Amino acid sequence: MSQEVLSLTSKFVSTPGGFTSLREQAPLVRVTLPDVETPVWLLTRYEDAKAALTDPRFVRDNRKLPGEDGPSIADQMIEAYGLPAEYRDYLGILVLADGEDHTRMRTLITRAFTARRINALRPKIEKITHDLYAAMAAKGEADLLEDLSHPLAGFGVCELIGVDAADQPQICAWIRDYISGDPERFIPALKGMVEHCKKLIEERTAALSDDLISELIRVSQEEGDFGETEIVAIFLLLINTGIMPPAHFIADAILALLDHPDQLARLREEPELLAGRAVPELLRFTTPVPIGAPMYATEDLELGGMPVKQGEVVTAALVGVNHDPREFPGGADKLDIGRELGRGVGHMAFGHGPHFCIGAALARLQAEVVLETLFVRNDGLTLAVEREALEYVAMPGDGIHLVSLPVRL
Repeated sequence: MSQEVLSLTSKFVSTPGGFTSLREQAPLVRVTLPDVETPVWLLTRYEDAKAALTDPRFVRDNRKLPGEDGPSIADQMIEAYGLPAEYRDYLGILVLADGEDHTRMRTLITRAFTARRINALRPKIEKITHDLYAAMAAKGEADLLEDLSHPLAGFGVCELIGVDAADQPQICAWIRDYISGDPERFIPALKGMVEHCKKLIEERTAALSDDLISELIRVSQEEGDFGETEIVAIFLLLINTGIMPPAHFIADAILALLDHPDQLARLREEPELLAGRAVPELLRFTTPVPIGAPMYATEDLELGGMPVKQGEVVTAALVGVNHDPREFPGGADKLDIGRELGRGVGHMAFGHGPHFCIGAALARLQAEVVLETLFVRNDGLTLAVEREALEYVAMPGDGIHLVSLPVRL
């Protein structure tokens, strides 16, 4: 077994083809992720990732390991991003929780993300998408990230959390600044979101409503160990993960279809493929969150036929496992909107196991409505710049993402 440690770049992390050579080397490959010093075992094979993500011998909170007192992978990512120390208590809740703590918080949050609530949003999502499209078409040119996917994703998660409609554009603007990578933008944005949530808590405490913030306040009033810090942390987590990945998935899916005109033509000819096959396949193909959260081995064990020692870190290259030819025969690196995926979800764009993305159904619904509006009900959408001119930004530990997607309509 080779002990050589490979240093991965942000671009490599986001490129499906980059994992082919690693997948062929061994089930687990020792690497360092961008902006992280601690080596990790990287999983690039679907079945191995699936096994690890459901194995209780792996935890996300390194403080549960005996003798573990150094900075975690998450701490190193936060440090690389330059977030002020006073805001770090708000980061990591749920994503880095394990066992009963994770189950308890997840159960609370899923009350806002029930199938009934999400299905009830469909008419509003369809109307907002129609209105956003009409505004873009009237201008003739638009940035699909700024003018469509961010406001739409922001509406969905904000409605479920309890952000008032008048404040949703500000939340979306803060998220754009938060993920910019520019400290002069993301630090004020983080402060703005924290203060907004505290104000929202104050308002809902005075008059509870039918939203997640109100539900969390009820729990806070009943249980003394759950207070403002936890509510703000959950708010930040859901606002971030509920806007950025879905918004970028919508943009990436649109770009993927423009890059594959044969698949776009098939979608227009067979629109019935959209919800059941095309959206899941686009999720698999683009995988908006390329790397999963780090997991720590609580004991010596074997994974994929290779030894992992207690305290060592394992993480799944989600974009890599979603392009594993063992799981997706017949061209794993090809976009095929008619592809019949395997049992269950059939891909790992939303992760797997106990930490499977809470907002998966909402993200699928938003993408379905957008793609139907742009490509089935309308046509003529093209890039407004050369494909090579599209700009990307690197996110610590999270690969690269489109800065904008300028188009003509």
